[in-house]
Amino acid sequence: MPSDRPSDGKARGPLWSEPGSLLEHVPVAVFGIDDDNRICYWGPGAQDLFGYDAAEVLSKPSAVLFARPPEDGPDVGSRLAERGRAEGYWRGRLSAAHQDGTVFPCGFRVFPVTGPEGHSVVMALASRSDELDRVKTNLAFLDALFETCPIGLAMLDEDLRYRHLNQALAEMNGLPIEEHLGRRITEIMIASDSGEYERMLRSVAVEGKPVAGVLVGTRTRGHPDRDKVLSVSFFPLTQAVGTLPGVGGLVVDVTDREQAIVEATATRQRLALLNRASARIGTTLDVAATAEELVAAAVPDFSDGAVVELVEWMDEHAPFDPALPVITRRIASGTILPPPATDLVSGPEVVHYPPGSAIHQMLRTGRPISVPVNEEFMVRTILDDTRARLMADSGLTHLLLAPLIARGTVQGLATFGRSAARPTFTEQDLDLAGELASRAALCLDNARLYSRERNIALTLQRALLPSSLATSPYLRIAHRYLPGGRVTEVGGDWYDVIALPENRVALVVGDVMGHGVSAAAAMGRLRITAKTLARHDQAPDQLLVELDNCSQEAGIELATCLYVRYDPATGHTLIASAGHPPPLVRHPDGRIELIDEVLGVPLGVGGSPFRTTAIDLPDDATLVLYTDGLIEARGHDIDEGLNALRAELGRSSDSLEDAADRILARLVPSSPADDTVLLLARVRRLGE
Repeated sequence: MPSDRPSDGKARGPLWSEPGSLLEHVPVAVFGIDDDNRICYWGPGAQDLFGYDAAEVLSKPSAVLFARPPEDGPDVGSRLAERGRAEGYWRGRLSAAHQDGTVFPCGFRVFPVTGPEGHSVVMALASRSDELDRVKTNLAFLDALFETCPIGLAMLDEDLRYRHLNQALAEMNGLPIEEHLGRRITEIMIASDSGEYERMLRSVAVEGKPVAGVLVGTRTRGHPDRDKVLSVSFFPLTQAVGTLPGVGGLVVDVTDREQAIVEATATRQRLALLNRASARIGTTLDVAATAEELVAAAVPDFSDGAVVELVEWMDEHAPFDPALPVITRRIASGTILPPPATDLVSGPEVVHYPPGSAIHQMLRTGRPISVPVNEEFMVRTILDDTRARLMADSGLTHLLLAPLIARGTVQGLATFGRSAARPTFTEQDLDLAGELASRAALCLDNARLYSRERNIALTLQRALLPSSLATSPYLRIAHRYLPGGRVTEVGGDWYDVIALPENRVALVVGDVMGHGVSAAAAMGRLRITAKTLARHDQAPDQLLVELDNCSQEAGIELATCLYVRYDPATGHTLIASAGHPPPLVRHPDGRIELIDEVLGVPLGVGGSPFRTTAIDLPDDATLVLYTDGLIEARGHDIDEGLNALRAELGRSSDSLEDAADRILARLVPSSPADDTVLLLARVRRLGE
């Protein structure tokens, strides 16, 4: 069986080496011995190991490859072939001979194969013993290094996913080796460097520039509350022969040595949390929403659970009396722990704390305190047995209580809880909780003050709006008043229907610019004045002149008003406007008419005359009065709003009430930015 591979090594023989494989580092000679113990196959590796080319050795006795035995000793080559035939596979070490006479130790592996025409051939693989020993030593060293090295070792792929790591690095990160494999390093490490650590590793992988001894402050998913300083060195794997592209690295925990970096990292973490909390807390003027934002800012970055409660003081300005119980109302809660922790934080809504409780201790000092969840805490603080059992089974081991103080008054309290998986609260955590509570307290106080003022304004507005409208057999009325959304204050929108002599009826709609108590008070003054003037049967333009004078005297800078007087005997209708959106008329045939001849400047401006416009309303016509909240919406101009209103009025509807509901549902958003008034009046002629 001659060699099927020329000595230049370009063709592949029965055994060949992939680039970068183990055979590249340990040359292997391959040759064959026939039934007569002569060499019948000679590979290029055999020529490199023994020095003979194929022409010199083929058909020669295999003994030429071995050191001569003692006198009358057995033929080593024949003995090697016989062991292979007899045992099927044999390996061992023998002294081989080079063509130049050099004798060297060599490792052999032999096994029989079937040759041409059924003849048996013993194939032999041979490598220098010193090369084999070197590779074995290196592999053993690498295995021992990964298993026992106290330094963290890691291999990452091009996407910075863990391909291999040792136990030391797994313990540093607080997660088993299996939970690392296939995950990106950013899924394990929690760095507060705005991505600088990841960018450094990508630079190593892409640009091939190694880094050595770089100090990194970080936390890990396995130890989310434990700051560490790591000394890291990384190098590109693409420069190693036969390796897959990626990054290799060494990681040393130098936390104790670099305590200053630990403290700086912890400070950055706290500042980052405060920055996030500042952006999250106080985005609305809603008390409950503000409390929920505080909980979301704290869980899970700072604690495993959090609760916000408002204190129900009998007199919030009276000094705190530790001999009295404290009653709170829970308005927000959240936790990442499983039940029963969820049941614990979510209820009850009203909580009673007895004198001597941890809450009283916190209120006495006015500072955040940390307390362990132990038997003493249960006895002193929790009165309800069911809640005590929930607390014991919740997994929470430490609580941090922080007062919510604004304008020198305790508005409420925030409770943060941690399980045994996290470290206990430190002095730095107490300071951080105090900062969070202080910011949240200001936002809560603003929300409470706003809610209080809004409630006062709403109450005043409802008191000043008509509780009932004048009735007339010649007028059917549907009216709606819709206050603005909870984020905005109440406005100064108003309306009225006034009975006049000789069966006539006046309708008035107005809007004081601005919001709050002052706008509501101005609205009330104008409504009452308009009603008084209307009963004196003044012409519409003259009535607006008097209202304008009243506005200037009262300091009302800007208000609009539309005044309509209808006479059912003739259908004659007089209209005057002070800068108010024009009325519409829906005729009995469905035609919609905009009365845009109405002119006038707003009340309070002064110096401009008002005029009266006259129209005739047919029997069964519908007069439509409204304020700008109905047709003005963010992102749309007034013309769009007017066209939408005309389209809705064009829909047939026998019921004014149904029409009013439909118009508001279609045109007013769920959280309107302004108050809205809609007044629909269907007229009848006298005698019809």
